[in-house]
Formats: sequence, C-alpha cells, structure tokens
Amino acid sequence: MLPGLTAASPRTPPLSVFMTADAVGGVWQYALDLALDLDRRGIGVTLAVLGPEPAADQLRTARTIRGLDLRVMNVPLDWTALTRGEVEAAAWRVAEEAGRSGAGIVHLNSPALAAIAAFPAPVVAVAHSCVTTWWEAMRASPLPPDLAWRAELAGEGYRRAAAVLAPTRAFAQATAAAYGLATLPLVVPNGRRSPAERGHRTPRGAGASPFAFTAGRLWDEGKNAAALDRIAARLAPRPFLAAGSLDGPNAACFAPRHLRSLGRLSDQDMARWLAGAPIYVSAARYEPFGLGVLEAASAGCALVLSDIPTFRELWDEAAIFLPPDDDAGFARAIEQVAGDAATRARLGAEAKARAEAFTVEAMGAGVLAAYGRVLEAAPRAGASA
Repeated sequence: MLPGLTAASPRTPPLSVFMTADAVGGVWQYALDLALDLDRRGIGVTLAVLGPEPAADQLRTARTIRGLDLRVMNVPLDWTALTRGEVEAAAWRVAEEAGRSGAGIVHLNSPALAAIAAFPAPVVAVAHSCVTTWWEAMRASPLPPDLAWRAELAGEGYRRAAAVLAPTRAFAQATAAAYGLATLPLVVPNGRRSPAERGHRTPRGAGASPFAFTAGRLWDEGKNAAALDRIAARLAPRPFLAAGSLDGPNAACFAPRHLRSLGRLSDQDMARWLAGAPIYVSAARYEPFGLGVLEAASAGCALVLSDIPTFRELWDEAAIFLPPDDDAGFARAIEQVAGDAATRARLGAEAKARAEAFTVEAMGAGVLAAYGRVLEAAPRAGASA
C-alpha cells in the first residue's frame, strides 16, 4: 500500500475520492473504470457528472459499481459554457459538492475548475484534452477570443493543482509546452477492462467478410471523420462502419455520405461489433490517448492508424501508420489487410498483446501513486504556510 493510503494510517480515515466526469466522450469510460478499480481497493468514489445527463445505458453501467456515489450536477462543461460566468458558477457548485462528500482527494477531469474555486481537499487534475492543444493540432492561427479565456482557465487550473496527470508522454509534453508548466505532468496511461472482464465475448479470428470500423466523437473535427468518409467512398462496396455521436454539445455536427453511421453505441453493442474482428481505423489529427483504439486492440482487431505522436507512442510496431491526410494510403492499407487473413490475424494479435499493458489495474495503481504523493506533501505544504 502507498504512504498515506493504508487502512491503519493514523493521519486519515480510509481514503475517499471526489471525481468529476462528463458523459460526452472517453472521460466517462475512464472515470467508471477508475472508480471500479478504486472501489475494489476499498476506496469510495463520489462521481460528479458535468454537462449533458448520461444516457440510460451509461447510468445502468455506473450503478453496477457498488461503492460509487453518482451525482448529476446539471452544470455546463467549461468547453461548452457560453460565458466565463457560467464556468465560475459551475466551479463553485462542484466545490461545494466536494465539501459535502468529505473526500480526501479531489480528482478533476475538468482542470479549469481548479482555477476558480477553493476546493476542500488537494486537487489532482488530469489533462485529457484541452482547447489550446486541440487548436495547435488543427489550426495555424492564434486562439480566437472565445477559446482564449477557456485556455487561460485551463492553464491556471493546472498550475493550482497539487498534481497533474496525462495519459501519454506526448500529450504531457504538449500540455506543458502549451501552458508553460514548470513540471511535466505525470504520465499515467489510460486503462480499459478487456471484453472478457466486461462479460463480452472476444473474437476467435477474422470474420469471413472483413469490414472497416471506427468509433468516437465523430462531430469532433480532431477525429478527422471527414477523411474517413472519403476513405469509405474509396472502399465501396466494402462496408466502413462508424460508431459515435454525429452531433456535439457545442453545436458541432458531422453528416457522413459514405460511412455507415451506427450512432452512439452502448458498451455491450460496441463489444458485439468488435467481436466481428473488424479492421479498426483512426485518421485522427488530435488524440491525447484514444480509448476507442485500446478497446479495439483489446478485442484483437487489426489497427490502421494516423501517424501522430500519441499513437506512435502507444502502438508502434503493433499497427499500420499513415499520414492523417493520406486517403488513398488508408484505403490501400485497409484493402490489403482485408484481403490477407494471415496479416489480419498477426496485426490483431500484436495489438491485443500491446493492449494487455494498458489495464485498469495499472491505471489505478498509477493514479493511487499520485494520490499518495499529494497526501504525503500536504502536511509539509501546510507547515510552511
């Protein structure tokens, strides 16, 4: 056990955690998987949900975690709020809720909140994504005013946090550079329960009629769904299926012409599609980690990915890489993999083997190590005040 987290420690009762999340994208899966691991370790979690209310299947999944206290806050996310005032009001409401929870650690998956409110316990902030690094990956111009104030809050939130985590070294470096952080965020890779752990059947091998598949926030320009749509046209009549919402909470939308849209899928439905061993494709220009890729890899899918730093860091030598704008190259690679069962099997096995390193248990251990450092440092910080 870690210092400050042992059940016999005289300095605190058993640890409890107050965590924020949203139900829009991968943060939801991250938060639930982490909460489940912490619950198994005897650590209670209060999960405050910001932004749109979770869907019915998301709520059902959350309620299977025995020790999870779920609180839907009905406050906007910092990146969807219309004004800074809305973010400030949300931050103070979340801080009040954290105080009522009595938690010993505040785990913010929305770091901007730490820039505004005084939280009742040490803050661990996680850099999942942000407007600054997204803009740098997608544009060659300065941040517009509507994003600049959001970036200012995010940077201040990182600086005020007792610790900052990031899911990849590449994104930790990008975050530190974007906000001028004196210390590189601690890298704790995301984890995902395997299909077997979630009670889903895993594939025995490639399907008789291989198809291409992708998943994620299709409305997010960073996912480069427009390129996937063009690639789908080149692949026809081979199916290219896309799981994920077409409309975002920030009014962004995507209307595919050639991709076959499946809409947002439940965890069970996603597992059923992946059990068909499709060729998983991502041409993302911006992806701090990519839980969809990890889920596909865990199911033994062959990976065809954009050649961006995060994907190289995680999947080098376990995927085929192409420039994000190489439509023809993606189409050729998908057809080559689809036409060769041995290649599909080899790539799927390599991806699955790599995915075994990114477990929920490893993620939980890394996060707990960060909590332990923060709790051990807290008395020294107080004594020097």
